[in-house]
Order: sequence, then C-alpha cells, then structure tokens
Amino acid sequence: QVQLVESGGGLVQAGGSLRLSCAASGRTFSTYAMGWFRQAPGKERKFVAAISWSGDSTYYTDSVKGRFTISRDNAKNTVYLQMNSLEPEDAAVYYCAADPAGRYTGNIPRTSVGYHYWGQGTQVTVSS
Repeated sequence: QVQLVESGGGLVQAGGSLRLSCAASGRTFSTYAMGWFRQAPGKERKFVAAISWSGDSTYYTDSVKGRFTISRDNAKNTVYLQMNSLEPEDAAVYYCAADPAGRYTGNIPRTSVGYHYWGQGTQVTVSS
C-alpha cells in the first residue's frame, strides 16, 4: 500500500507562486511514475503534470507549460509541483498520484486511470 500526503496549498494572489509537495510512503518510491491532477468545483479531475520514475521525462497539460514545473527527490520520497504566475483559473484541489509500476512499464500516465494511488488533495486558491 502506498500512502501519499500533499502539502503546500494555500491562498495566493494572481501572479504569485506556490510549491506543492507530495510525500510518499514505501521503500520503492524511485520506481513510481508520479502525477499531479487538479479538480475545480463542479468539474472533473484533470491532468496537470507527470514525471517518470527517474525524473528524466516530464509532461504538462498545455495550460501550465512554462509556468509549472514537476520534479522529484527520490532520496526524500517526494514529488514537487512548482507553480509560478498563478492565474485564477488554476484554483482547484490538487492531487498527487502514483503508478508503482512506472519503472517496469515505462509508462508515464497522463490520465487518472493510469494511477493506482492518490493523496487526499491540497487546496489552491488564487485571488484576482
């Protein structure tokens, strides 16, 4: 069983920055592909960013390219989402997700069905 705990959400003005963290349990974090998703009120959960088990490959949804950066520290069992130039449209609950088979399949899922474990979410609010 993998447990994921997000932190770092909060209230920020438009144009500001936040860094989300997701701490994972388990001794094999370095084999997980990791992703970030977000869900605004009344809307479906959407892909934001993903990173391979090694950190060598990353993917982003178009609306955050150039503003958000996903990274990981396998020694700390943690994945990060640095969010810059935040816009009101970025406001949502942000979830991290893990695919423990990432290293073995080579997959870096960009849909929610590709992930097996989810955190509880952290709220990001952006004021205009």
